[in-house]
Amino acid sequence: MLDGTVVNVALRTIGEDLDASLAELQWVSNGYLLSMASLILLGGSLGDRYGRRRIFVVGTLWFALASLLCGIAPTPEVLIGARVLQGVGAALLTPGSLAMIQGAFVREDRAKAIGAWSGLGSIAAAIGPFVGGGLVQYASWRWIFLINLPLAVLTVVIAQRAVPETRDPHAPREFDVVGAGLAALALGGLTYALIEWGTELAPWALVVMALASVGYLVDERRSDHPMLPLGIFADRTFSAANLMTFVVYAALGAVLLFLVLQLQTVSGYGALQAGVATLPITVCMLFLASKGGELGTRIGPRIPMTFGPLVMAAGTVLLLRVGPDVNYWTDVLPGLTVFGLGLALMVAPLTATVLAAAPDEHAGIASGVNNAVARAGSLLAVAALPIGVGLGGDDYADPVAFDGAYEQATVICAVLLAAGGVISWVTIRNPGV
Repeated sequence: MLDGTVVNVALRTIGEDLDASLAELQWVSNGYLLSMASLILLGGSLGDRYGRRRIFVVGTLWFALASLLCGIAPTPEVLIGARVLQGVGAALLTPGSLAMIQGAFVREDRAKAIGAWSGLGSIAAAIGPFVGGGLVQYASWRWIFLINLPLAVLTVVIAQRAVPETRDPHAPREFDVVGAGLAALALGGLTYALIEWGTELAPWALVVMALASVGYLVDERRSDHPMLPLGIFADRTFSAANLMTFVVYAALGAVLLFLVLQLQTVSGYGALQAGVATLPITVCMLFLASKGGELGTRIGPRIPMTFGPLVMAAGTVLLLRVGPDVNYWTDVLPGLTVFGLGLALMVAPLTATVLAAAPDEHAGIASGVNNAVARAGSLLAVAALPIGVGLGGDDYADPVAFDGAYEQATVICAVLLAAGGVISWVTIRNPGV
């Protein structure tokens, strides 16, 4: 979770050090999200079949080795390839982390446990810019990847000693490798078309995306061991919560990316300052995420899942004040605090709702679907928004060009967050209603 956002604050420095274009920097971010979103369902299925703890440990070790390759990458192309490999490791470990909670806790204790999981995971994501900023400014951007190695060792030791093994006794013995490949082609084709729009290959990438998408749906319907049992979407709450996840996490990924670059490129912040600036989100998640889970348990998920994104939208609008003559206390702090309050209100009820809507034996798949949807939302937003607001080439280092694009992107993100709140109000129902 830390690695998901730690890269954002280092992108500008990576671009300067490796002489990378904006498109290459987008791939540094999206290569990771692409492989993770494409394979996370397969990771959930592997965990259900072979043991969630076992696959979690394998994914953690894979992630560590890929991080080492990222840390020593000599060119943008090598770094992008290493980030894709990192995403594969993340796809193996991420669904297992939540499915282990689902399998180890009785139903009445799960909401609080998931609240703690959501809070700690969101804290890790939120302190990414802070940790990344310190490493970039006082050491090297390479250390944002190398720091994963000791963390991975500690994680494996804890998992082996303290986490019980769980699995789905009814999990299929075969795996839908064809479905996983088609999903990767579909997401990859769309991502390539968005980032490389205007090139000769972009229209062909859209054709690949369309064909792979159709092939994926056909494969999932016909396979006797589908990667994603389409019947899971028959539950209205499950489908609605994932739609809301896609919209909200698209905005979340874009807000964090554009804000950190805005603070560095336009406001003149150093990498560490830009990272520390996001601390209010961390504080809100640390103290309030588990409370959000408890509130959702007490009053039902509909209100937290509605007002959380709306509050985040209000915070995003306040961040429009960030510009060349920024004052942190009046222009950055209020917006990020409001944004963090909304995030803390929403995250745990959303996660608990997704898992509660699926049978216990499909915990790995349900977790995988929601994580894949969240990553796909961020992936497509990071791919599409820079082009949508007119950024290209080296514009990420041009204060005038980036400032105007930041305002447009921020407004779009606020609209997406508000739409997420409306979706929840219209589609989510409290249990028993």
